[in-house]
Amino acid sequence: MFLVLAEELHFGRTAARLHLPQPRVSRLIAALERRVGGKLFERTSRRVALTPLGRLLRDQAAPAWAALQAAVGDASAAARGSGGMLRIGCTVFATGPPLTRLIDRYRRSRPGDEVTVQQVDIWDPYAMLRRGEVDVLVNWLPADEPDLTSGPVLEYRDRVLAVGRRHRLADRDQVGWEDLGDEEVAIVPPTYPQAIADKVIPRHTPSGRPIRRTHSPHNVDQVLTLVALGRIVHPMATSVPMAVRDDIVLIPIRDMPPLPLGLIWSTAHENTRIRELVALACREVNGSPVRPGLTNENTEYAW
Repeated sequence: MFLVLAEELHFGRTAARLHLPQPRVSRLIAALERRVGGKLFERTSRRVALTPLGRLLRDQAAPAWAALQAAVGDASAAARGSGGMLRIGCTVFATGPPLTRLIDRYRRSRPGDEVTVQQVDIWDPYAMLRRGEVDVLVNWLPADEPDLTSGPVLEYRDRVLAVGRRHRLADRDQVGWEDLGDEEVAIVPPTYPQAIADKVIPRHTPSGRPIRRTHSPHNVDQVLTLVALGRIVHPMATSVPMAVRDDIVLIPIRDMPPLPLGLIWSTAHENTRIRELVALACREVNGSPVRPGLTNENTEYAW
């Protein structure tokens, strides 16, 4: 119950999600706070927010709860005589032949396992991973987060600049990173990982000129609409089908490093299925297996 309320930050929605009366939710949370010895939530008539103590409990309890759910799922699968489940999350940018080949290899390696692929929020890609709703995420690397492990690269994608059809750069065969100093780009939301944001849309040109972030779109469709209208330009990776439009031109950026696309998982949730997927991905990339027990500190990948 605590973790649901920590996610919803609303007693009514929490009660509805758990199919409990709202007063009972309030009483149970109050009992937990008495047991812990401090307030977990700040409550006003308008909002519910986690206290620092609440955030500490959430951050430590969520991985344990996800691990318990995974263990129960494995035990249930074993009781039915079937394999486990590997849940792969990816953004709309991350799908493609490398991921398809990797899933196919995994299914041949562990034929008793079920594999599912779920789409995650582009602007908040780690949320489902941290909630234990997916086991592995396919996204841009690296995941510079203390609780996450960045795994092997599945592919590198070259960089292009999306501009409107009537933009002054639209007739160019290619552009340089320095050209972004003359343009405006989108402001990414605070939920987007900062390390990835600075790789996708750098803050400065190679000479040190700031790249102006001036518009705050709510989703990718709004980003592309602003591009098409000539309000912003957008540096992105190749192989993004939604960007192939008659009103947008994609121009190669000759000197911007390609974006690595690879595997990310919660370090605390690592299990045999994740290790098998990572090992297969490494063999796909460089033909060499990897040792188990991967962590941020002891793993090296070629990116």
